[in-house]
Amino acid sequence: MNKIIVSISGASGFSLGMKFFKLLPNHLEKHLILTSHSKVVAEHEENIYSESQIDAPISSGSFKADAMIIIPCSMNTLAKVAVGLADNLTSRTASVMIKERKLLVLAPRELPFSPIHLENMLKLSRIGVVIAPPVLGYYSEIKTLEDMENFLIGKWFDILGIENSLYKRWD
Repeated sequence: MNKIIVSISGASGFSLGMKFFKLLPNHLEKHLILTSHSKVVAEHEENIYSESQIDAPISSGSFKADAMIIIPCSMNTLAKVAVGLADNLTSRTASVMIKERKLLVLAPRELPFSPIHLENMLKLSRIGVVIAPPVLGYYSEIKTLEDMENFLIGKWFDILGIENSLYKRWD
């Protein structure tokens, strides 16, 4: 993997998405999308886009991104992706990832899931989108919030094929 796109939507868990982005290995070309509901101003960072920049290079199939992950993924964003609504940079880029048959991972943040949420997730899963909500594995001896975050990020890195030792693996 060479290029990865990370989007942080308006769901609870902004800091987890930012930590994921910051922990990505330096050898990857990283791009970050912040939606209008994100609570951070990132005006001096490289490769950071606002959701209104739908003409950004990352929204084109010719950009050749290897993967995209949306952490956290709001149910609004998930629904848009499920029906092909491409009205902002996150949903447009996710649509491109699907059409180009590239790895798309969604980390939905909601509890409990409604039948509509579950139907949207099933629809996306059936076309190859990986649905990976932040669910803990208690076998990894989680004792702190940092341990919990590292476990989740480590699991997402695993899905993306990124080597890591962020959590204690099953013996």
